Order: sequence, then C-alpha cells, then structure tokens
Amino acid sequence: MKNLESVEQFNNYKNSEPTVFMFTAGWCPDCRVIDPVMPDVEEKFGQFTFVSVDRDEFIDLCIELDIYGIPSFLAFNRGEELGRFVSKDRKTQEEIESFIAGLPL
Repeated sequence: MKNLESVEQFNNYKNSEPTVFMFTAGWCPDCRVIDPVMPDVEEKFGQFTFVSVDRDEFIDLCIELDIYGIPSFLAFNRGEELGRFVSKDRKTQEEIESFIAGLPL
C-alpha cells in the first residue's frame, strides 16, 4: 500500500484512477488489527490503487472529507466518490472486501 505524501497527491489519485484511501493512524489499535490482511485485500482488488492516509498528518483533509473515525475507507474514480466505509468501529477483512466488491466501477 502506498502512503499519502501530500494533499496534491491525494487530489491526483482522486481525480484519476480507481483508488481506495484507507484512513489510519499509528496509535489506532483497530487499524493495526487490519494491517496484516490489507495485502490480501489489495491482491483481490487489483483494479484499485490503495493509499494509506495518516489521519494525524492530514487532519484538515479528514475534516474536509468528514472522516472522524478510523480505520475508514473512501473510494474515488475520476473525481467521483464511489463509496465510503466510515466509522470508528473495528472492521473485519470480510467487511472491507464486501465494501470494495460493492463499489461501482
């Protein structure tokens, strides 16, 4: 998974290819639980680029996007929001895969 480095990079991904952004933080225990399964998720959904967004580094972006709970997922393609899986609850691999499988491409 790629790590977001700038808001400009976020906008580039958002406005081009199908991208799933995973909002996370180093201190978030629920985020650490899903880290080991994310390579499997990425492999199953190769049509998407996966980008990790550190909530603490990009707090203004999170506020702008209404991302208040982590881990959360937000998907875009060519500037259009495809879907969001946003809450403060722990997420399972099955829930993440179900969310991505349901995205319109």
